[in-house]
Amino acid sequence: MISLANENIRPIVSISIDQPGQDWIEEMVQQQEPFIFLKKQNELFGYIQLKDVLFLQKNGQGLTEEALLSRVTPLEKVSQLNEKLSLPVLFQIIGTSIALVKDDHGEICGYIKREDVLAKLFQQENKSVDLLKIILTSIPMGIFIVDRDRKIVNFNESGLHMIRSKPEKVMNVPAEQIFSGKHIDYVFSSGETILNQLQITDEMGILVDYSPIINFQHQVDGMVIIVQDLPMVEEMAMEIEHIKDLNKDLNAILSTIYDEILVVNRKGEMIRHSENFISGFWGVELKELMGKNLLELEEKGLFTPSVTRLVLEQKKKVSIVQETKDGKKILAVGNPVFDEDGQIDRIIIASRDITETTQLKSELKEMKKISDQYKRELDNFKNQDRFFKKLVYCSPKMEQIMAHIKKIAGFSSTVLIYGESGVGKELIAQAIHQLGKRSDKPFLKLNCGAIPENLIESELFGYTKGSFTGADKSGKEGYFQQADGGVLFLDEIGEMPMHLQVKLLRVLQEQEVVPVGSTTPIKVNVQIIAATNKRLEKLVEEGTFRKDLYYRLNVIPIHVPPLRDRSEDIPVLAFHFLQQLNERYEKNYHLTPDALNLLEVYSWPGNIRELQNMIERLVVSSDDENIDADFVSQFLTLGPDFNKSKPVITRVLPLQEAQDHVEEQLILLAMKQYKTTTKAAKALGISQSSVSRKYQKILNEKKLKDESLFQYE
Repeated sequence: MISLANENIRPIVSISIDQPGQDWIEEMVQQQEPFIFLKKQNELFGYIQLKDVLFLQKNGQGLTEEALLSRVTPLEKVSQLNEKLSLPVLFQIIGTSIALVKDDHGEICGYIKREDVLAKLFQQENKSVDLLKIILTSIPMGIFIVDRDRKIVNFNESGLHMIRSKPEKVMNVPAEQIFSGKHIDYVFSSGETILNQLQITDEMGILVDYSPIINFQHQVDGMVIIVQDLPMVEEMAMEIEHIKDLNKDLNAILSTIYDEILVVNRKGEMIRHSENFISGFWGVELKELMGKNLLELEEKGLFTPSVTRLVLEQKKKVSIVQETKDGKKILAVGNPVFDEDGQIDRIIIASRDITETTQLKSELKEMKKISDQYKRELDNFKNQDRFFKKLVYCSPKMEQIMAHIKKIAGFSSTVLIYGESGVGKELIAQAIHQLGKRSDKPFLKLNCGAIPENLIESELFGYTKGSFTGADKSGKEGYFQQADGGVLFLDEIGEMPMHLQVKLLRVLQEQEVVPVGSTTPIKVNVQIIAATNKRLEKLVEEGTFRKDLYYRLNVIPIHVPPLRDRSEDIPVLAFHFLQQLNERYEKNYHLTPDALNLLEVYSWPGNIRELQNMIERLVVSSDDENIDADFVSQFLTLGPDFNKSKPVITRVLPLQEAQDHVEEQLILLAMKQYKTTTKAAKALGISQSSVSRKYQKILNEKKLKDESLFQYE
């Protein structure tokens, strides 16, 4: 630590420039100080050298405030010292003319010239204060000073250590004995620096820089040789190689990424980009945009919006879809990278052309819509197919009815189905629903004769909360509201109470319902299909059914004939019910032709429902999978008119063939029932010999037929 002598500290001489005047030069000259400090509003802000003032005076220039301030050195650029100096002061003041001196209280008490400080340092009696040596020693690299005679005149310990030598072998030795004479000659002749020269001998391995010392006459006055030991260089080289590898890996990774990657600094300037780029987006090669501001490209309308701008504004990750002038759609994702102070340092932008993706997405959405439509239609077809498997018929009468149903199904007209119990009125109603435009809407059914009279109104029209004792606290929607948009099937419509017929008529006329306990009508869109096994005309005559409601219901009347009037359907229905039972119980029952003939001649007062029940009874009761006429006759009550019933022919065939067929069946049936030819002949009304002859003929033909089948197999 070195103390400054008071005689070296010069006083602060200042003048104020708050009031401009021509006496400034005289006032400054009178001070006889080389440095004049200036004050404004009673505060020092800079200094000017007296020689500059005299120069202005000599050239006849007026000392205006503008001219004065142009030569002022601000105090911010002036070093400030304490009265106690340390060696780093040399580095602090070496580039300035003066340094300000502060007292123990931190107040400016004067200034000292650079020459005085350096002289003070060099005049120290302590021999350890060798400034040049200190400077050279503090540098970790080896330094050798060469004079104009090309001899080494100074060096530091690091240099000696690196070249593995001693001071006496280096001092005043020609530099070319240790270092490259060729490089030394080149530096002295050209005045240029030579860097990074490897020098490897048995004694040393170093990296050498040759740098000229230029004097004030711009001549090479000497040379500084800087030496780095190879272990340090190798370490740096390895680090550089590691960085190169990392850079190579990074570039390899970026080249495999489908997206276009940009690196942008905090100003919005592009500083790096990947090899992949979006064709036609920028209009130029990406390398031409290096250093360009991307925010300005948005202002020029190249694309909108700018993800760079949004990230800088929001200071978070931003994902946007940009659109260019030519209609391209670009998905851009900007990720900010923050520095230690939490400020954005970099922005990483990943962009991808999604024009085709967007188009494909729209097309996919459209295809999904079409696919959903096809699926709905397919489901509808499946439902229809599943339903129509229940509709089994082959009679002309049923063919005519189904053709009529297909015609009216496209409308929402009210339909009245009438016919005996068990003829399949509900299936007809379901067919109208499945074939119509309301097939994807509800199909609800209500049996007007199965619900108590006091509940049917609330079931049909619904009720509000608290309408009656026992009602649901939140109220309930009626069948009309539940079936909105669909079909409501009212079975046994003739059983509907008279007072509800009025409300039903209002629904048919106004397409609205009023729940029980409410006065507010609710609009509904329901197709009504009614069914009855009674003659409504007769009920109208008797006064138990409203005439106006009858005409409202009887828009599209459909009469379903009883099974006895369409005997052609009996075999196919019997086979259908038998197949259902076989599949359900994994059996293989079947009806013989004579059994089917017997079923056909039965009157079936219970219609299809009775036939279905009979088939199930036969299957459950039979011990043999072959169900014949003899077994069937045990369950059918044929009645007194059975013997008078005529055989039924289901197809046109030659008369003789029909006679033979009927004769064969009658003889087989009589023999099976009566066991002897005598009793059979009596039942048939022919001679016993005729029965015997014909029966033997039938048996022989059957035997020959069986033998031929056996031989074929």
